[in-house]
Amino acid sequence: MNERLRNEMVGAALVVGGGIGGMQAALDLAESGIKVYLVERKSSIGGVMSQLDKTFPTNDCAMCTIAPRLVSIGRHKDIELLTLSEVDRIEGQPGNFKVTLRRKARHVDESKCTGCGACVVNCPTRNIVQPMEPGTVELAPEFKAKVTEVVEKHGKRDGPLMPILQEINAAFNYLPENALRYVSQETGYSMTHILRVATFYSAFSIVPRGKFIISVCLGTTCYVRGSERLIEKFSDVLNLKPDETTHDMTFTLKSVRCIGCCGLAPAVMVGDEVFGKLSIKQIPEIIKKYQTGQKNA
Repeated sequence: MNERLRNEMVGAALVVGGGIGGMQAALDLAESGIKVYLVERKSSIGGVMSQLDKTFPTNDCAMCTIAPRLVSIGRHKDIELLTLSEVDRIEGQPGNFKVTLRRKARHVDESKCTGCGACVVNCPTRNIVQPMEPGTVELAPEFKAKVTEVVEKHGKRDGPLMPILQEINAAFNYLPENALRYVSQETGYSMTHILRVATFYSAFSIVPRGKFIISVCLGTTCYVRGSERLIEKFSDVLNLKPDETTHDMTFTLKSVRCIGCCGLAPAVMVGDEVFGKLSIKQIPEIIKKYQTGQKNA
């Protein structure tokens, strides 16, 4: 390389392809003090390896191999990630060249993106948004007083949605659709956003539930100690399947992944009460206790 060409070198490198090879090349170059532009035509890097469970021939976990590189690339000051981009043309010569990229529009401000995924859920090209019917939402009589009180209580504060949903859910043991539409009308939150929150948290429900919610833990510790047999026994005694409610609206049976009582496995929650190291012989007695009113909600 002649002296003139060396002086004209920009000192930046372009890596095309965000697979495991491209990721490692970008990191090696950046660690050498070179500014790196990593170009990937998909929306994220990782390539095929991110879709694998294990890698041949060692059977190492694919994500265990790729995850540290993903984090390092995201944090490295000398790596600029250009996703949804493709090389259009290259001009110049080795050491001094110009690359033109063609990038797909994101329609979001990348500097403000937190990765929450709201843009995907509300994408107008993937979802047909059904607007609310015009007019004022009228609450059903059994909900009106409480829902109005809760909205007035929290409506003026910043971020009122969660406390509003929590109090409505606590009052009625579920989130009535009419009440959610009223919350949307009064707070300005879209129904899409409200429903996304309401369906994300297991503590919330958009369908009516019983007075007592029976939560059987199926986490690893409880499962290996027989919690599957517990949920089967509850189903037999109450004559209902998981996620169903008894006709008298007394019990709702559901499975959960953890209730934070691994030391008491297998564990079950009925309402707010925890029953640890439970055996199937105790289940009829527990149900009878709640049916006869010895326990309060």
